[in-house]
Amino acid sequence: MFDILISSKTRIKILLKFFLNGNTISYLRGLEEEFGDSTNAIRLELNKFEKAGFLNSYTEGNKKLFKANQKHLLFKDIQNMLKKIVGIDHLVKYVMEHIGNLERVYLIGRLANGLESDIIELVFVGDINKPYLVELIDKAEKKLNKKITFICYQPGEFDIKKIKQNDTHPLLIWNK
Repeated sequence: MFDILISSKTRIKILLKFFLNGNTISYLRGLEEEFGDSTNAIRLELNKFEKAGFLNSYTEGNKKLFKANQKHLLFKDIQNMLKKIVGIDHLVKYVMEHIGNLERVYLIGRLANGLESDIIELVFVGDINKPYLVELIDKAEKKLNKKITFICYQPGEFDIKKIKQNDTHPLLIWNK
């Protein structure tokens, strides 16, 4: 869907990488490996985003690191648009309307790390009726045309460190 609005595949990848999860930090060579695009194409897009104020950069050793400028006036708007396109906002809203005692929802996996994926990976924290959640997820998968995987934790057993061991950038997408 995004490719209709934005013709540059590299630009779309950069938007997903830095704006879906604003805490993502990366550098040119790392992006080259992830995206499989040429360094020149990536460098041009990074420079455009930085010049427009959407990305901040700093140097660490011999690497120039990039991160989304979360203070930019349009940051939240771009992030919300990406969530809508990916389907996360609809999914969480749908589950929230029907599930009950949910405290937090985290996005993990490739999407949380700003990479394209047909799979939405979620962590639910709360006192949840799992069989009913499975029904809701099944309906959401059909509506979004995406595979959805999830893990459920009771509030007392949840530890963010468990997520961070397996996923470098968990993204809190809903908090009670």
